[in-house]
Amino acid sequence: MAPDSDLETAEASPARLVEALLFAAAEPVEEADLRDRLPADADLQAILADLVETYRNRGVVLTRVANGWAFRTAPDLAPHLRLERASPRKLSRVGLETMAIIAYHQPVTRAEIENIRGVATSKGTLDILMEAGWIRPGRRRQTPGRPLTWITTKGFLDHFGLASLDELPGIEELKATGFLDSRPAIATLPGGLMDGRDAADGEGVPTDDDELPASDED
Repeated sequence: MAPDSDLETAEASPARLVEALLFAAAEPVEEADLRDRLPADADLQAILADLVETYRNRGVVLTRVANGWAFRTAPDLAPHLRLERASPRKLSRVGLETMAIIAYHQPVTRAEIENIRGVATSKGTLDILMEAGWIRPGRRRQTPGRPLTWITTKGFLDHFGLASLDELPGIEELKATGFLDSRPAIATLPGGLMDGRDAADGEGVPTDDDELPASDED
């Protein structure tokens, strides 16, 4: 039996500690948080690279999510693990378009979203995206009225399997998959923004709740 002194002085290796921290975490762990738990001389990048390689062909893989890391089920095994299939609320085309505009133009105000889509956006659309954990309020613009801006979250990156916003597909790819339609206003993605000024309150402007011509919504 090992002496008590040996047990007291035994320390987990940095690699094992990082592995344990990632397994225990409910959300992706940022590199800064991992470094805080490691000895000063530990090479975190080398440890992460080794773990990525170690789990490359396992049932779970180590994946980079935004500025953090997380273990995820190997993508090729996902179909075999669905004992019950969830039926989440499917986003409408309005929601998809709004999500795309925020992703490509962030930080973007509601007025800018409406300018790009050519239709006034109902508050419910933004609420749904926020409840899904994909967007959150950003800083207010330093313009008259100080309008609130909207930006994407780490949850958005995680849900769509993106390491960063640089991995977003091009606008033509989005149109090819039906994610966006080809209306002139939408075709401005991912072009320039408005100057941040608030639009009018919407009087006389169609909203997402109004009935629109079939050519706009079909």
